[in-house]
Amino acid sequence: GPKFLHLMYRFARHVMVQYVKRYSTGSDIPFAEAVNLAPKDTYVVNARHRVAYNKLLQIFQNEDRIIQEYKKK
Repeated sequence: GPKFLHLMYRFARHVMVQYVKRYSTGSDIPFAEAVNLAPKDTYVVNARHRVAYNKLLQIFQNEDRIIQEYKKK
C-alpha cells in the first residue's frame, strides 16, 4: 500500500545518500550534504517528492506487471 511505498522511497533515498557519502569522499562533491538540507521553498520540495514518488510507483507497477505476465507463461 501507500505506507509501504513511502517506506521504500525513504529507504532508497537513505541508501543513495549513504552510497554518495561513501564513494565521494575526498572528491569535493557536496551532494550528500545538499540532499539532507531542507530548502526554504516547500512547494518545490513537494513537487520533487511527488515526481520521485510517482516514478517509483511506476517502476513497482511495471515490475509487478512483468512478474504477472511471467507467471502466466
